[in-house]
Amino acid sequence: MEKKIKLYNRKIKYILKTSKRAKRMRLAVYCDGSFIVTRPMGLSENIVERFIIQKSKWVFSKIDYFKQFDFKVFKDDHKKYLDSKGDALKFVEERISHFNKLYNFRFNKINIKNQKTRWGSCSRKGNLNFNYKILLLSPKVADYIIVHELCHLKEFNHSRKFWNLIAKTIPDYLEIRNELKKLMIGLR
Repeated sequence: MEKKIKLYNRKIKYILKTSKRAKRMRLAVYCDGSFIVTRPMGLSENIVERFIIQKSKWVFSKIDYFKQFDFKVFKDDHKKYLDSKGDALKFVEERISHFNKLYNFRFNKINIKNQKTRWGSCSRKGNLNFNYKILLLSPKVADYIIVHELCHLKEFNHSRKFWNLIAKTIPDYLEIRNELKKLMIGLR
């Protein structure tokens, strides 16, 4: 449900979502300028608006921050996903095969998805999931994401042991992580 709120002489549009699973309110500002508010069931719009006003400084800072970027390449395009899914799977399978010669971890399946907020994930069942947009990244950043998820098969956390596993094949992982943080804003 699209709404408007006036904050300090600026009108801001936002989409209000209600979630049965939400335990608290969530504000999200995306690089395309969209502002989404998710609220738990039963929370009144009055409380939502007060919360937005309370967090208005943060909302403005995010909206203004994203105005400086051009993320056309990352815009969601279902056709682009369907066209690229096979190439992404082939690429990821090759890189996993390369890195797993050292790690020798067992995994279940590799999936390519059109995720909005993640480059990759690893499930408890040993499934490795990757965003098809991994094809748009530099080889070193893509390799970092692949190794990161591969290492979660052994360490399902972000402990020192986990980072030491990554460092075996990606010694400059800290620099790459910082680069990746900048790219995260372009996912949506």
